[in-house]
Amino acid sequence: MKQLLILSGKGGTGKTTIASSFIRLAKSKQFADCDVEAPNLHLMYKKGSKDSKPYYGLKKAFIDQDVCVECGLCKDHCRFNAITDDDGYKVNPFKCEGCGVCGYVCPANAIDFQQSTDGSIDLYQDNYRFSTGSLKMGSGNSGLLVSEVKKQLQDSEGLTIIDGPPGIGCPVIASMSGVDFILVVTEPSMSGFSDMKRMIETIRKTKTPLAVCINKYDINKDISNNIKDYLYENNINFIGELPFDKEVNNLINQSISLVDTDNPVGVEIKNIYKQVIDLM
Repeated sequence: MKQLLILSGKGGTGKTTIASSFIRLAKSKQFADCDVEAPNLHLMYKKGSKDSKPYYGLKKAFIDQDVCVECGLCKDHCRFNAITDDDGYKVNPFKCEGCGVCGYVCPANAIDFQQSTDGSIDLYQDNYRFSTGSLKMGSGNSGLLVSEVKKQLQDSEGLTIIDGPPGIGCPVIASMSGVDFILVVTEPSMSGFSDMKRMIETIRKTKTPLAVCINKYDINKDISNNIKDYLYENNINFIGELPFDKEVNNLINQSISLVDTDNPVGVEIKNIYKQVIDLM
């Protein structure tokens, strides 16, 4: 099984649009959305049966009011300000990191650590296998959820396409595990350029082959040229640039794949896809 991961360094660059188009072009029988904090690939692919199971993150502290002697040591030692004493000592689950300090200092053994449901792990099955997940708002450990999403992928023929999370943090590192090739989608903005460079530095530490494309290159051609110069100087594959087109949003809102139209963006996505397959 070969895995292609699509990353961006920052949100809003068009990563999911390209991922959904690649799935269509490759006729993928298996793909995943690892952007578990804001998944949206399911808006294009959610037919068939759905199997959903809870995702358990770190255990959270719970104070037994009947046992608590209200000494205040737990609140004094909590570095995350997760414990309040407005109406008895209680733990705010959105602030608790499950570190265990409060339980360690409690003289009455009034604090227990309980399993916390921090999201869901979802699997859609039709004539394809689509693994995704959703992190509950305010919860952490998104990297662990990404790993759980990837565990639902099976050995299969053809190309497995993974829509990765933005940034360069823990969920991105988890999504990189075991992939064969990474396509970085960037945009011609100062933040897009900066985040792309950080992403490339991160990928190079894993020694995974990569290539870069620029989305909406014509909204700032000067920065687009600077990006291409940087890629050339650092011997990184540059495989295409997509124009800005107002029609793209209308097509996506209708769940129409760009590569099923004669839209110029769809045409260029096909060219980028062919180059990625050649490089892999």
